[in-house]
Amino acid sequence: MLITRYQYNPILTKMDVPYPVATVHNAAVVKHHGKYIMIFRSHKLNGRSILGIADSEDGYNFKVDDKPFMVPATKGIFKEYETYGIEDPRIVSIDGEYLITYSAYSKHGVRIGLAKTKDFKTVERFSLITEADYRNVVIFPEKINGLYARLDRPHSEISPWSIWISYSPDLKYWGESKLIMKPMQYHWDEMKIGPGAPPIKTPHGWLHIYHGVFPTMDGCVYRLGAALHNLLDPSVIIAVGDEWILQPEEDYEISGYVHNVVFCCGAVLEDDGNLKIYWGGADTVMCVGTANIDVLVDHCLNNSRPAMG
Repeated sequence: MLITRYQYNPILTKMDVPYPVATVHNAAVVKHHGKYIMIFRSHKLNGRSILGIADSEDGYNFKVDDKPFMVPATKGIFKEYETYGIEDPRIVSIDGEYLITYSAYSKHGVRIGLAKTKDFKTVERFSLITEADYRNVVIFPEKINGLYARLDRPHSEISPWSIWISYSPDLKYWGESKLIMKPMQYHWDEMKIGPGAPPIKTPHGWLHIYHGVFPTMDGCVYRLGAALHNLLDPSVIIAVGDEWILQPEEDYEISGYVHNVVFCCGAVLEDDGNLKIYWGGADTVMCVGTANIDVLVDHCLNNSRPAMG
């Protein structure tokens, strides 16, 4: 078993939130001044999503703030593109500030918003960094060759639900886009793939935990996999683990708002080389597990599938 589930999962449910929500899932997690900060997605009781915030001393026991962290904007261009809700955040720390990417839903489709914070008390919306229809944008936690780099997943009938990379000098204007990883036919991720947690730097490459989807007669199954990107040129994928690293097995992952889902938006590397990996279970609750980073790297290198399907 590559990921060991925390024995007291789920670690956060709607019952832990001091305002009315139907779910708690798909959360980004980082360490800030020694504390774990979690920004999670919740469905309100009208079905639209907002982002809440919680903190923890140990990465397992979280306390939710009494107010949401971000709700759909009420003015400016963000208002028009966040009307239907904001979802699925990711967080990285670069140059003394935290960058938060999130999905913004409206009648115009799904775009990615970028917000910034230094203290998780105030947050500033910076830019809408994609057109529609994009999801799952994760930014690398350092500049590469002087540029910011990101992974994303546009919806395209030409190359459906694949992972691309793009670069930016200023976080606002993005280009040099390139398709780097595709689903593999009749494989556990054959229907679609997408970036998960922000990549983690290792001596062997950038370790990226992604999600893959397989269609069945009973609906789709969401699982987690791992890939390894070249450190100096992350558009080059060194290896993709052939087998999944986590699949829905527990009741809280099999049954819920959307059944048969494990979906990761955040992972924290500890000093001892272990990762705390966070995932939403069945789009309903938040869960955590641990894995050794060297084991995940070996998983990619020793039993790899082609990156381009």
